[in-house]
Amino acid sequence: MPARRPRARREGPRRDGFARPYALLAASDRSGRGPETKGTMSDDGLALRLDGVTKRFGKHTAVEALDLEVPRGVICGLLGPNGSGKTTTIRMIMGILHPDEGSVSLFGSDPDVTRRTRVGYLPEERGVYKKMKCLDLLTFLAEIRGVTRPEGRARAGVWLERLGLGEWADKRVEDLSKGMQQKVQFIATVIHEPDLLILDEPFSGLDPINQDVLEEIVRDFHARGTTILFSTHLMDQAERLCERVCLISKARKVLDADLRELKAAERKGVVAVEFEGPDAWLRGPEIDRVEEHNGALHLVLSDGADHQAILRRGVQSGARILRFDLVEPRLHEIFVRHAGDAALGDVGGPEGVGDGWA
Repeated sequence: MPARRPRARREGPRRDGFARPYALLAASDRSGRGPETKGTMSDDGLALRLDGVTKRFGKHTAVEALDLEVPRGVICGLLGPNGSGKTTTIRMIMGILHPDEGSVSLFGSDPDVTRRTRVGYLPEERGVYKKMKCLDLLTFLAEIRGVTRPEGRARAGVWLERLGLGEWADKRVEDLSKGMQQKVQFIATVIHEPDLLILDEPFSGLDPINQDVLEEIVRDFHARGTTILFSTHLMDQAERLCERVCLISKARKVLDADLRELKAAERKGVVAVEFEGPDAWLRGPEIDRVEEHNGALHLVLSDGADHQAILRRGVQSGARILRFDLVEPRLHEIFVRHAGDAALGDVGGPEGVGDGWA
């Protein structure tokens, strides 16, 4: 009886909306630098573009009509409460899910296998091959992303030493603590030196010290020109790292802007003052109330009040004005201002502290 020919695996979407498995192997130039297309970008200067992307699960809409442009070389934060649609958006970018409407463009074209090998993706759900030795696992993952075996092994050794895992290189991953396994998975995300890093809640479960370690690595990649998109519900981290932010609430985009420009546009309503002399000028129709913060007085203005009128009154009173600044709002305040308290969820809550990277 003749042997049956294996049935070809068809690429493309399944009925459940998940993408079918794709081959991870990519063409390599055998120099250890990765796929041949690495380093080239589209003429529009964007590493990533989403046009009207929508994803539904039954009657639930997880992402609705999302437009997003991420210029090359920037750090962009995808921000919002848990359940707002951040992870679903990232899965559509990576081809794990297919949008019901709209399109995703990666490096100026469809996010095919070759283009996705230029991405380093750290999913929210952590997972590694626990039976493999750390160095062997990282070498293998580097190879399937187009890095030669000798180069991949060398890079893995450097990263293991940098993150304090050098003595664990020949240990099975299952012998490591959960925090150590997170380190290994992060190394696997960056070992092929991607053009675009996508990190889904990368700080989850890390103690403050190891959050700082990860932030330093993110800044290092940014300094080398890598585009970085990371999701978080912690606004403080986004403010420290991001150049652009996209705020999502209840599946819809609330804001999408350059962070500095956004803060400048939203800088209204509170003035910080320090002065010597009479204080009668602080009483006027423009000022709703006065609060003290770190040795300075914060004047909370009435709606539509002109802060310049207050400054003129202060100068005319004979007071010596040492400081008179519009207070820059925190990202948390901006989100509440546009999305409302009801949409806040767990945004801006205490930073998670778990077992860290120990």
